[in-house]
Amino acid sequence: MYRGRLERDLLFWVEKGLLQENTAETLLAEYDARPASFSLGRVLMGLSAVLLGAAVLLLVASNWEYIPRLVRVALMLALIWSVHVGAALLLMRGALATANGLLIIGTLSFGGAISLIGQMYHLSGDEQTVMYLWFAVATVSAILFRSAAVTVVAGFLSWASFAVYLQNYDTRWYGFGPYAPLVMAAVVIGLVRYTGADRARHLAYLLVVGWLAWLYVATDEVSVAITFAALGMMAFLLTALPLRPISTLVRTAGAAPAFYSFLVAIMGLLLLHAEMDEGGRMVVIGLLTLAAAVVAIVVHGRNNGAVRYLAYGAFAGEMLYLASVTVGTILGTSSLFLCSGLVVAAVAWVVIRLEKRFAAGRVEERA
Repeated sequence: MYRGRLERDLLFWVEKGLLQENTAETLLAEYDARPASFSLGRVLMGLSAVLLGAAVLLLVASNWEYIPRLVRVALMLALIWSVHVGAALLLMRGALATANGLLIIGTLSFGGAISLIGQMYHLSGDEQTVMYLWFAVATVSAILFRSAAVTVVAGFLSWASFAVYLQNYDTRWYGFGPYAPLVMAAVVIGLVRYTGADRARHLAYLLVVGWLAWLYVATDEVSVAITFAALGMMAFLLTALPLRPISTLVRTAGAAPAFYSFLVAIMGLLLLHAEMDEGGRMVVIGLLTLAAAVVAIVVHGRNNGAVRYLAYGAFAGEMLYLASVTVGTILGTSSLFLCSGLVVAAVAWVVIRLEKRFAAGRVEERA
């Protein structure tokens, strides 16, 4: 998709005389020479590794009653060591896809080995501790082999650990468990930057968003929703400011920081709607939501498609909500849309003027 758009842009610039034809061909050839961000072979290799790892886990769960305990433990340890040694050798030869597949099998097999040893020797402990240990081993493996694939596995294990906590304790605050998702999310973000597994950062961000939703359910306090809306919007605005090192981190992380911080703000406003669904407070929250959507479009709408569509959805949903629950007459509805349309038109006029001025300033700087 991107290559086709790039090729069309290069041809357009050549036709306009902005670029030489041989330069355009060189640029396109350089892009084609880069390693593909999507490879069907790597995806299939990863899926096969997951299936093989799942087979190991199911084999462990079936209890090998006819095999002596020590033999079972030796087999599991041999499997773990062999796949990691094999992965190291393959990495030295440059076979990244196969090496990552073996590392996935090794990481999943470690979880099966923990369960097997616990079953055989009736060791004390709980599922939560097993998940922490499993995540820690996946983290170490991702660091030692600088594996993006194992980073993805660690991201899913962080979700699995949180799911185990929810299953055992629901909305109760017990021990270190409530803090673990935040720690794991930070670790996954660190692994993403170290291993280059860019898409895995979404697992960490979504884990934090899910944890925030759980925190609201656990506390059921209006102040928590207000905090989400305020801090989420503050973090969103910070992503647009040229302040180092924030600007450097945001630039290298792509669209995710702005999108997820704005998502948290919208979630807080949505929760406030649920808490304050009557009277003038509802109208105030509605206007704040509309204002937040407009600010998001002004700040990041041009360069961040995810933020832009989320802001469009929030704006449209809020308008429909206000029209359906606060206005009872056709005249009132038309007045609401008229006022909103005038406000948005005024903001659009200001934004267009600013964009033209910014564009003119960039042209003057180049000249």
